[in-house]
Order: sequence, then structure tokens, then C-alpha cells
Amino acid sequence: MKHAARNALPLLILAACLLVTSPVRAERADRDKPVNLEASRITIDDAKKTQVLEGNVQLVQGTLVIRAEKIIVSQDANGFNKGTAFAANNRLATFRQKREGKEEYIEGEAERIEYDGRADKVELFNRAYVKSGLDEVRGQYIAYDGKTENYVATSGTPDGDKAGRNERVRAVIQPKNKDGGKPAGQ
Repeated sequence: MKHAARNALPLLILAACLLVTSPVRAERADRDKPVNLEASRITIDDAKKTQVLEGNVQLVQGTLVIRAEKIIVSQDANGFNKGTAFAANNRLATFRQKREGKEEYIEGEAERIEYDGRADKVELFNRAYVKSGLDEVRGQYIAYDGKTENYVATSGTPDGDKAGRNERVRAVIQPKNKDGGKPAGQ
């Protein structure tokens, strides 16, 4: 029985990777849209190229919507952005964006969401959840690397430390048929 479970693990990892490769195909037109910000306080430091948005923050750019208690964004010398969205008061930071060429959205939530534009990587920390169409994954840490199209979900920290937690990663992956990739039965 242990042997069968060990052989099934690569299939589960592959299924989870297929689930998460789709978020990369976010609505491309969003990049050309203005960024609309709402917050209780916005602090901009042009010299350091940082922005700090605090208090019930909402960032909207096209179909992309990010909500958090605090968002910190910095830009490097080459124009790449890094951003971190923080939750507060036992709530979660959230994002939602339309998928390119589809009438469905990718959405997620976590206590902290980090994005690195140079590395093309998104990380969700603590109570992490990502949903794309009818597929979903939940864990304590979820990361997607857009350059390698690799996805990782763990029940502990990014380096595998469980820190006393007994949770498990959970995923629901809908079967795809050959006719357009729609879930069976639709």
C-alpha cells in the first residue's frame, strides 16, 4: 500500500502543476490600463521608488483587483516591481484577475501575498488559497514561478518546515476533455 501511495505522488504533483500553470495567462490588456488606488493613507518616496498604501487598500488595474490592509510596492533600477500585500485583523489579502481569452477568473487569498516582477514569481503565505475556473488548491504556502511554470503548495513554510501544523495541501482539479479544455459535463 505504501508503494502505491508513493507512485501516486508524482501524478498528484503533476496535476497540481497543471492547475497552476493557467494563472500565468492573465488578461494581457490589464498591463496597459491605469492603476486606480484607494487607501486611508498613501506614502510615496520617489527617491527610493517605494509606495506604501495603508488602511483598507484596493488596487484596480483593468480586471485585476487586489484588496489588503497594507500594500508595499518598490521598483528596482530596471523598472521591475516587487509588491507585498498584507492582511490584518484575522482577514486575508485577496486578488482576482480575468484569464486571457477566457470568461473565467483566477483568484486567491492569503495572510501575505508577494509578487516579484523580475523573477515573475507569486507567493502566498498562511491560509493560502488559489482558484482558477473550477480548479482550486489550498495550503499554508503556495508559490508560482512564471518563468519555469512550476507551482508548489505546502502545508508548512516555503522551506518545508511544518512548524507544528498538521494541515495538508488540498486540491480539486477538474477533468479536462479534448474539446477546449472545459470540465467534463459542461
